[in-house]
Amino acid sequence: MATNFTKELEWRGMIHDTMPGVEEHLQKATRAAYVGIDPTANSLHIGHLVSVMMLRHFQEAGHQPIALLGGATGMIGDPSGKSQERNLLNESILRENEAAIKTQLSKFLDFDTPSKNKAELVNNYDWMKSISFLEFIRDIGKHLTVNYMMAKDSVKKRISGDSGADGMSFTEFSYQLVQGNDFLHLFNEHQCTIQMGGSDQWGNITTGTELIRRKEGGKAFAITCPLITKADGSKFGKTEGGNIWLDPKKTSPYKFYQYWLNSSDEDAEKYIKIFTMLSKEDVDELISTHHEAPHLRQLQKRLAEEVTVMVHSKAALETALKASKILFGKSTEEDIKSLNSQEIFDIFDGVPTATIARSEIEEGIGIINALAAKTGFLASNGQARRELKGNAISVNKTKVKEDFTITSEQLINDQFVLLGKGKKNNYLIVVE
Repeated sequence: MATNFTKELEWRGMIHDTMPGVEEHLQKATRAAYVGIDPTANSLHIGHLVSVMMLRHFQEAGHQPIALLGGATGMIGDPSGKSQERNLLNESILRENEAAIKTQLSKFLDFDTPSKNKAELVNNYDWMKSISFLEFIRDIGKHLTVNYMMAKDSVKKRISGDSGADGMSFTEFSYQLVQGNDFLHLFNEHQCTIQMGGSDQWGNITTGTELIRRKEGGKAFAITCPLITKADGSKFGKTEGGNIWLDPKKTSPYKFYQYWLNSSDEDAEKYIKIFTMLSKEDVDELISTHHEAPHLRQLQKRLAEEVTVMVHSKAALETALKASKILFGKSTEEDIKSLNSQEIFDIFDGVPTATIARSEIEEGIGIINALAAKTGFLASNGQARRELKGNAISVNKTKVKEDFTITSEQLINDQFVLLGKGKKNNYLIVVE
């Protein structure tokens, strides 16, 4: 096998808990392990990446990774740290989400290799939809006591009200049985003996291992990874705009790249191990180099590059780098004109904006008027003249003088004009 799976995860800081005997179990033969993924959206977000990377390392180590979409469990809601139940999905939306998620997973896992460690994608809706309630309580429910289920931390928190919720429905209480049945199904149908997930899933995973032991007399194992947190206490994978998605239509490659680039030093040292496939030697060297000159942010740059290429492509990374150069570095009018409208909106998200009628641009607007009265970018005509005399003003990254007039010739994508003061102050004119 290419690598020792558990040792690889250990140095990367990706193991929180393992059941005794799992290391020996992995050494004896090619094994199958699965991770559950919520299919309630048509894209993964970076909160899913830790468990997806676990599956990737598992396949790299010569074992078989299985991604399980919770089509059935996604209709119920998981009590682990959540105070709200999920919405019911219909099957057509579920299948659309499944197809989109498989496309994203294909960038991490090999679903086409002829070898026996070929990745598999399964959906628990496919075996749960035909099971009646009576069959379920007869064949599954009888094997686990209520006492056993009540002892789980996730259940105790919901019932005691510690999570801020008003108790717990029977639907959610039964979640661990449904998840345990998934493990049992994969154990019997795919010879899957390991379930992996976040540390908050330990209770649900061990319910599955116990169900397999009691019903089949089989041995199964659990491996969990730590829940990723940010050094400043804010939630990993979240911004003011919401989740950081893998779908470029939901989160542009530029914003995706910027999320990783803006990691703190402490977080970057952690993320470079978890979210890239760089070797230990390369990571150690990068961290060492970073400590020598942290102001250069080489660690964050390499992290952002690696993850952006892995999730999107080299071409998407080039666009993200070009966008960063436009905002923060030296760039030309040609650089800006090479971007499409959506990329411009993404890059200049949060930059002050003014909307000007197309007829005014066609007539021509003097630069002093454009800087002050028309946009409020600068406080007054006097300030505009001073900045122009100091050679601080640019239009589409080209320096201009007091006699400059903005016309339709300056429009980028027939819609935008970018004003600049110095290196970091930008203002976007949108023409309608």
